[in-house]
Amino acid sequence: MLKKLLPLFLLIVALWHQSAYAESANQKQYIFDYANLLTANEKKELEEFAKELSADYKTAFIILTVNGTNGNGIEKYMGDFYDNEALGYNKPHGNTAILSIDIQERDVYLAGFKKAKVYLDSGRLTVIRERLTPSLSKGDYYDAFRYFIKASHEYMGYEPNSILFRWWFQLGVGILVAAIIVGWMAYSSGGKMTTTERDYFDPNGSGITKKQDRYLRTTVTKVKKPSNKSGGGSSGGGTTSGGHSYSGSGGKF
Repeated sequence: MLKKLLPLFLLIVALWHQSAYAESANQKQYIFDYANLLTANEKKELEEFAKELSADYKTAFIILTVNGTNGNGIEKYMGDFYDNEALGYNKPHGNTAILSIDIQERDVYLAGFKKAKVYLDSGRLTVIRERLTPSLSKGDYYDAFRYFIKASHEYMGYEPNSILFRWWFQLGVGILVAAIIVGWMAYSSGGKMTTTERDYFDPNGSGITKKQDRYLRTTVTKVKKPSNKSGGGSSGGGTTSGGHSYSGSGGKF
Protein backbone atom coordinates (compact mmCIF):
# COMPACT_ATOMS: atom_id res chain seq x y z
CA MET A 1 0.00 0.00 0.00
CA LEU A 2 2.81 2.39 0.93
CA LYS A 3 4.63 1.66 -2.33
CA LYS A 4 1.53 2.65 -4.28
CA LEU A 5 1.13 5.92 -2.36
CA LEU A 6 4.79 6.90 -2.56
CA PRO A 7 4.71 8.16 -6.20
CA LEU A 8 1.62 10.24 -5.40
CA PHE A 9 3.32 11.68 -2.35
CA LEU A 10 6.42 12.60 -4.32
CA LEU A 11 4.29 14.25 -7.00
CA ILE A 12 2.49 16.35 -4.40
CA VAL A 13 5.82 17.43 -2.86
CA ALA A 14 7.22 18.35 -6.29
CA LEU A 15 4.16 20.42 -7.16
CA TRP A 16 4.32 22.19 -3.81
CA HIS A 17 7.98 23.10 -4.32
CA GLN A 18 7.22 24.37 -7.81
CA SER A 19 4.37 26.52 -6.54
CA ALA A 20 6.48 27.89 -3.70
CA TYR A 21 9.26 28.79 -6.12
CA ALA A 22 6.85 30.53 -8.43
CA GLU A 23 5.69 32.75 -5.56
CA SER A 24 9.21 33.60 -4.41
CA ALA A 25 11.14 36.57 -5.73
CA ASN A 26 13.54 35.90 -8.57
CA GLN A 27 14.67 39.53 -8.56
CA LYS A 28 17.97 39.36 -6.68
CA GLN A 29 19.07 42.98 -7.16
CA TYR A 30 17.04 46.16 -6.91
CA ILE A 31 19.61 48.97 -6.87
CA PHE A 32 21.77 49.37 -10.00
CA ASP A 33 23.91 52.38 -9.12
CA TYR A 34 26.25 52.47 -12.11
CA ALA A 35 26.81 56.23 -11.63
CA ASN A 36 28.08 55.66 -8.05
CA LEU A 37 25.74 58.17 -6.46
CA LEU A 38 25.25 56.20 -3.25
CA THR A 39 27.54 55.16 -0.45
CA ALA A 40 27.93 51.47 0.35
CA ASN A 41 25.65 51.80 3.39
CA GLU A 42 23.01 53.75 1.46
CA LYS A 43 22.98 51.16 -1.29
CA LYS A 44 22.65 48.33 1.22
CA GLU A 45 19.79 50.04 3.06
CA LEU A 46 17.93 50.76 -0.19
CA GLU A 47 18.40 47.15 -1.33
CA GLU A 48 16.78 45.88 1.87
CA PHE A 49 14.03 48.52 1.74
CA ALA A 50 13.17 47.78 -1.90
CA LYS A 51 13.21 44.03 -1.32
CA GLU A 52 10.89 44.33 1.68
CA LEU A 53 8.33 46.57 -0.02
CA SER A 54 8.46 44.72 -3.34
CA ALA A 55 7.13 41.59 -1.65
CA ASP A 56 3.83 43.23 -0.66
CA TYR A 57 2.49 43.66 -4.20
CA LYS A 58 4.79 41.22 -6.04
CA THR A 59 6.27 44.20 -7.87
CA ALA A 60 9.98 44.92 -8.12
CA PHE A 61 10.94 48.51 -7.24
CA ILE A 62 14.13 49.21 -9.19
CA ILE A 63 16.63 52.10 -9.10
CA LEU A 64 18.91 52.60 -12.12
CA THR A 65 21.59 55.30 -12.33
CA VAL A 66 23.98 55.85 -15.25
CA ASN A 67 26.55 58.42 -16.29
CA GLY A 68 25.61 58.78 -19.94
CA THR A 69 23.53 56.64 -22.29
CA ASN A 70 25.68 56.75 -25.44
CA GLY A 71 23.16 59.07 -27.03
CA ASN A 72 20.18 56.76 -26.55
CA GLY A 73 18.39 58.89 -23.97
CA ILE A 74 17.34 57.70 -20.54
CA GLU A 75 13.93 56.38 -21.63
CA LYS A 76 15.37 54.18 -24.38
CA TYR A 77 18.16 53.05 -22.06
CA MET A 78 15.62 52.13 -19.38
CA GLY A 79 13.55 50.11 -21.87
CA ASP A 80 16.57 48.18 -23.11
CA PHE A 81 17.66 47.57 -19.52
CA TYR A 82 14.25 46.08 -18.68
CA ASP A 83 14.45 43.84 -21.74
CA ASN A 84 18.02 42.67 -21.24
CA GLU A 85 17.88 42.17 -17.47
CA ALA A 86 14.41 40.56 -17.62
CA LEU A 87 13.30 42.52 -14.56
CA GLY A 88 10.32 41.36 -12.54
CA TYR A 89 9.46 40.32 -9.00
CA ASN A 90 8.67 36.62 -9.42
CA LYS A 91 9.14 36.08 -13.13
CA PRO A 92 11.20 37.52 -15.99
CA HIS A 93 9.71 40.65 -17.56
CA GLY A 94 7.19 40.86 -14.74
CA ASN A 95 5.74 43.53 -12.49
CA THR A 96 8.29 46.33 -12.24
CA ALA A 97 8.42 50.00 -11.24
CA ILE A 98 11.72 51.64 -12.16
CA LEU A 99 13.32 55.02 -11.57
CA SER A 100 16.15 55.76 -14.01
CA ILE A 101 18.45 58.79 -14.03
CA ASP A 102 21.27 59.90 -16.28
CA ILE A 103 23.53 62.11 -14.17
CA GLN A 104 25.36 63.36 -17.25
CA GLU A 105 22.28 64.86 -18.92
CA ARG A 106 20.37 65.43 -15.66
CA ASP A 107 17.47 63.33 -16.96
CA VAL A 108 15.05 61.31 -14.85
CA TYR A 109 12.47 58.81 -16.07
CA LEU A 110 9.94 56.76 -14.09
CA ALA A 111 8.22 53.73 -15.64
CA GLY A 112 5.78 50.98 -14.70
CA PHE A 113 5.52 47.55 -16.32
CA LYS A 114 2.74 44.93 -16.14
CA LYS A 115 0.78 45.41 -12.89
CA ALA A 116 2.76 48.56 -12.13
CA LYS A 117 1.70 49.99 -15.48
CA VAL A 118 -1.90 49.88 -14.27
CA TYR A 119 -1.45 51.03 -10.68
CA LEU A 120 1.38 53.44 -11.45
CA ASP A 121 -0.02 55.06 -14.56
CA SER A 122 1.63 58.06 -16.17
CA GLY A 123 -0.37 60.49 -14.04
CA ARG A 124 0.66 58.94 -10.75
CA LEU A 125 4.27 58.63 -11.88
CA THR A 126 4.27 62.33 -12.76
CA VAL A 127 3.12 63.21 -9.24
CA ILE A 128 5.90 61.08 -7.76
CA ARG A 129 8.51 62.51 -10.14
CA GLU A 130 7.60 66.12 -9.39
CA ARG A 131 7.84 65.51 -5.66
CA LEU A 132 11.25 63.82 -5.75
CA THR A 133 12.84 66.14 -8.35
CA PRO A 134 13.86 68.81 -5.77
CA SER A 135 15.84 66.16 -3.86
CA LEU A 136 17.57 65.07 -7.07
CA SER A 137 18.40 68.69 -7.89
CA LYS A 138 20.06 69.13 -4.48
CA GLY A 139 22.00 65.90 -4.82
CA ASP A 140 20.01 64.11 -2.12
CA TYR A 141 19.86 60.92 -4.17
CA TYR A 142 19.29 58.56 -1.27
CA ASP A 143 16.24 60.53 -0.13
CA ALA A 144 14.86 60.72 -3.69
CA PHE A 145 15.31 56.98 -4.30
CA ARG A 146 13.79 56.01 -0.97
CA TYR A 147 10.83 58.30 -1.63
CA PHE A 148 10.27 56.68 -5.04
CA ILE A 149 10.17 53.21 -3.51
CA LYS A 150 7.90 54.28 -0.66
CA ALA A 151 5.50 56.37 -2.78
CA SER A 152 5.26 53.72 -5.51
CA HIS A 153 4.50 51.10 -2.88
CA GLU A 154 1.72 53.28 -1.42
CA TYR A 155 0.16 53.96 -4.83
CA MET A 156 0.08 50.22 -5.53
CA GLY A 157 -2.39 49.95 -2.65
CA TYR A 158 -4.98 52.19 -4.31
CA GLU A 159 -7.25 51.11 -7.12
CA PRO A 160 -6.33 52.75 -10.44
CA ASN A 161 -9.67 54.56 -10.71
CA SER A 162 -9.75 55.73 -7.11
CA ILE A 163 -11.55 59.06 -6.76
CA LEU A 164 -8.76 60.22 -4.44
CA PHE A 165 -6.46 60.67 -7.44
CA ARG A 166 -8.84 62.31 -9.90
CA TRP A 167 -7.67 65.85 -10.70
CA TRP A 168 -11.12 67.36 -10.22
CA PHE A 169 -11.44 65.76 -6.78
CA GLN A 170 -8.04 67.03 -5.69
CA LEU A 171 -8.87 70.48 -7.05
CA GLY A 172 -12.17 70.51 -5.17
CA VAL A 173 -10.48 69.46 -1.94
CA GLY A 174 -7.85 72.18 -2.44
CA ILE A 175 -10.49 74.86 -2.96
CA LEU A 176 -12.46 73.65 0.06
CA VAL A 177 -9.40 73.67 2.31
CA ALA A 178 -8.41 77.14 1.08
CA ALA A 179 -11.94 78.45 1.73
CA ILE A 180 -11.92 77.06 5.26
CA ILE A 181 -8.52 78.62 6.00
CA VAL A 182 -9.53 82.03 4.63
CA GLY A 183 -12.81 81.91 6.50
CA TRP A 184 -11.09 81.04 9.76
CA MET A 185 -8.52 83.82 9.28
CA ALA A 186 -11.28 86.34 8.59
CA TYR A 187 -13.20 85.19 11.63
CA SER A 188 -10.13 85.28 13.88
CA SER A 189 -8.93 88.70 12.74
CA GLY A 190 -12.36 90.30 12.91
CA GLY A 191 -13.92 91.98 15.95
CA LYS A 192 -16.78 94.12 17.04
CA MET A 193 -16.38 97.72 15.93
CA THR A 194 -16.55 100.06 18.92
CA THR A 195 -15.92 103.39 17.17
CA THR A 196 -17.91 105.42 14.65
CA GLU A 197 -17.22 108.38 12.45
CA ARG A 198 -18.45 110.70 15.19
CA ASP A 199 -15.43 109.81 17.34
CA TYR A 200 -13.16 111.50 14.77
CA PHE A 201 -15.37 114.33 13.56
CA ASP A 202 -15.66 117.75 15.22
CA PRO A 203 -18.64 119.58 13.67
CA ASN A 204 -17.46 122.91 15.10
CA GLY A 205 -13.90 122.88 13.86
CA SER A 206 -13.72 120.50 10.92
CA GLY A 207 -13.88 121.38 7.29
CA ILE A 208 -12.05 120.91 4.01
CA THR A 209 -10.13 124.07 3.23
CA LYS A 210 -7.93 122.98 0.34
CA LYS A 211 -7.41 119.98 -1.86
CA GLN A 212 -4.28 119.42 -3.92
CA ASP A 213 -2.84 116.44 -5.87
CA ARG A 214 0.83 116.66 -6.72
CA TYR A 215 2.54 114.21 -9.15
CA LEU A 216 6.11 113.49 -8.20
CA ARG A 217 7.61 110.72 -10.36
CA THR A 218 7.20 107.16 -11.56
CA THR A 219 9.78 104.52 -10.73
CA VAL A 220 10.10 101.36 -12.78
CA THR A 221 12.08 98.45 -11.37
CA LYS A 222 13.17 95.55 -13.55
CA VAL A 223 13.67 92.15 -11.96
CA LYS A 224 15.28 89.33 -13.90
CA LYS A 225 13.08 86.24 -14.04
CA PRO A 226 14.98 83.30 -12.56
CA SER A 227 15.57 80.39 -14.90
CA ASN A 228 14.35 76.98 -13.87
CA LYS A 229 16.50 74.23 -15.31
CA SER A 230 14.79 71.47 -13.39
CA GLY A 231 11.23 70.21 -13.55
CA GLY A 232 9.00 70.29 -16.58
CA GLY A 233 8.79 66.99 -18.35
CA SER A 234 6.41 64.77 -20.22
CA SER A 235 4.41 61.62 -19.60
CA GLY A 236 2.69 58.90 -21.54
CA GLY A 237 4.86 55.80 -21.60
CA GLY A 238 5.59 53.63 -24.62
CA THR A 239 6.91 50.22 -25.69
CA THR A 240 10.40 48.77 -25.34
CA SER A 241 12.37 47.31 -28.23
CA GLY A 242 11.39 43.90 -26.87
CA GLY A 243 7.69 44.72 -27.11
CA HIS A 244 6.92 45.39 -23.44
CA SER A 245 4.59 48.34 -22.89
CA TYR A 246 4.96 50.70 -19.97
CA SER A 247 3.57 53.83 -18.34
CA GLY A 248 6.04 56.64 -17.89
CA SER A 249 6.96 60.16 -16.87
CA GLY A 250 10.24 61.97 -17.46
CA GLY A 251 11.90 65.33 -17.02
CA LYS A 252 15.02 67.21 -15.98
CA PHE A 253 16.49 67.69 -12.53
